[in-house]
Amino acid sequence: MKSALGFLVAAKRCEIHGLEQLEVTCGLVKGVSELVHMLQKERGASNVFLASRGSRFADKRSEQVAATEAVEIQVRDLFDRLATDSARMAGGMRLFSRIAYVLHALNALPALREQIEGLHLGPEQATHSFSELIAGLLAVVFEAADTAVDPAISRALVSLFNFMQGKELAGQERAVGAAALAAGRFEAGEQQRMLHLIEAQERCFQLFIEFADPTLRTIWRNAQVAPEIAELERMRRIATTTPAGRPVDDTSQRWFDCATARIDVMRQVEDCATNALLQLCENTLAAARTELAEHAALLDTLEAAGGPDVLPPAALSALVERAGVTAPAGAPAAPEALHAADGLGPQLGRSVFELMQDQAQRLQTMSDELNTVRAALNERKVVERAKGLLMASRGLSEEEAYKLLRQTAMNQNRRLVEVAEATLALADVLRSE
Repeated sequence: MKSALGFLVAAKRCEIHGLEQLEVTCGLVKGVSELVHMLQKERGASNVFLASRGSRFADKRSEQVAATEAVEIQVRDLFDRLATDSARMAGGMRLFSRIAYVLHALNALPALREQIEGLHLGPEQATHSFSELIAGLLAVVFEAADTAVDPAISRALVSLFNFMQGKELAGQERAVGAAALAAGRFEAGEQQRMLHLIEAQERCFQLFIEFADPTLRTIWRNAQVAPEIAELERMRRIATTTPAGRPVDDTSQRWFDCATARIDVMRQVEDCATNALLQLCENTLAAARTELAEHAALLDTLEAAGGPDVLPPAALSALVERAGVTAPAGAPAAPEALHAADGLGPQLGRSVFELMQDQAQRLQTMSDELNTVRAALNERKVVERAKGLLMASRGLSEEEAYKLLRQTAMNQNRRLVEVAEATLALADVLRSE
């Protein structure tokens, strides 16, 4: 008959299996981060190439395509390393569905590049295609965060996802501003788009700060002092406050340079975040494996000796101490009847009971922390669904749908997610209008 300690060892093995899967997923996230950055750079080079009708950035674009292709090969290899048995991975269905979409979009990249090379697309069409692929890759990171089983790693993934999302919005802002400045004026729609992108970035970076560890928060805060960022803020004010349609100086190149400098700083912070994530995974897994080895050694020794009552008290105490069995602070003592029920002597029975208490307390803490992290993810899902509903039923753009939700929340003094939930509750009414 298996003992309580035997089942605790089995539980630890299950935890390690989940952490091993999570380690592979976090490695994938780092690769996805690199591919997103490469695609963002290729998108920028392609826009300049198309806008100039091939007279600018031809060589730079070709070099960037080659760099993107090299990273793409690495990410495809990481996809192949994932265990595709969804029954063994929490949330595997959603994660694998996102990856399937990404692979389909990656397979279409060569055709897109041929169209760009032949100048058969406009900058807006090319930007849209790249942005759709990048959005799919970011969705992979989102699902990785949603499937994480360790609260510390989940927090790190949530902070990283929001930072990557903010960086992508910064890239879109760079493109919108450069195009308008090159045209010599900002139309009302472009100004609204700029305002939406600026606000959305701030929202993403606030969530990053909320979930990031203190070291990353300090790195991000220190990165805000670059002179190009201050100049970009000044140009932002001109872009969003100048009356729509009024001529402005063509400072598109300076805007592009400043925005690029800001994005490059973001990339450095992103690298720090992905490296910290991988280190956290490694440390968490190592600690779990050490604990498993200690508990398994205790169990094996007891079984080899023929049971706990065979060992002298001093030897038994030494084994328990090496296994790291300690009672949580303030935990109640184990009933003597529980010791006997498991066939253990009083000393070992009390120690195993304390180990079970410690495990239960740790699992409850993990559950509470995971619920806090996933609440942020679920709120995002609700808001995105409400935006999609308004876009489909009212014919609104994404910016207009979000602005309507936000304005309603402000007018009613409610949280944005509450308005989004109320909107979804009226789905049938909105669809019938």
